[in-house]
Amino acid sequence: MLHAETDGPVCVLTLDRPAAKNAIDPEQAERLTDAFRAIERDESIRVTVLTGAGGTFCAGADLKAVAQDQFDWTALLQEGPLGPTRWHFTKPVIAAIEGYCVAGGLELALMCDLRIASETAIFGTFERRWGVPLVDGGTVRLPRLIGQSRALDMILTGRAVAADEALSFGLANRVVPAGSARESAVALGKDLAGFPQTCMLNDRASVMEQWSLPMDAALQNEAGHGMDSISHGTKEGALKFAKGAGRGGNFDEH
Repeated sequence: MLHAETDGPVCVLTLDRPAAKNAIDPEQAERLTDAFRAIERDESIRVTVLTGAGGTFCAGADLKAVAQDQFDWTALLQEGPLGPTRWHFTKPVIAAIEGYCVAGGLELALMCDLRIASETAIFGTFERRWGVPLVDGGTVRLPRLIGQSRALDMILTGRAVAADEALSFGLANRVVPAGSARESAVALGKDLAGFPQTCMLNDRASVMEQWSLPMDAALQNEAGHGMDSISHGTKEGALKFAKGAGRGGNFDEH
């Protein structure tokens, strides 16, 4: 099952297939796709948190479903088997990770903008043992995120990476006490939702779009996004600061 709950401007999607360690079969992939499609259309939702129930984030593709030929591999060039893994989301997505985040589960976490990992988190491409390829973005997003050398170390060996090591090379953004990943991710999501949205989303879009552009074009693209942001509230924000709000880096005042 997949549960969707709203907490103010944050939508929490919880993978809940405890018998399969939240592994994704074709039905769950379709649920995930439908849920993100609804979120993209819902203007009241500003941030999504993706997490897993029962102390596990996600064990990847359901290999029992793979063994039974339940996945339609003929559609592989058009879409990711685990759902919306090739989408370009217009809003921030945060992964809240407890326990195993492996194989396709790692790829789902890489799909997100940020990863909040509990001390229990374990990352890895465990499918290396079974000849199952990374086809939900792992060979692209992982090296872009942590560098090719570290990515190849994980992808070629399939070794387990604990939370502290993941934090040290940027796979995890923050490590929090066991059991608190969801709470921490929702709190972070509410912080993001409270900022002026046009500017934040334009800056986010510039970061995403620069990968495919040469430097000069990327800088021009950044300028275009910046001009749009300036016309949607920059002066008002500056006036608030000029009147005394947010001094000393106080993020509670903006």
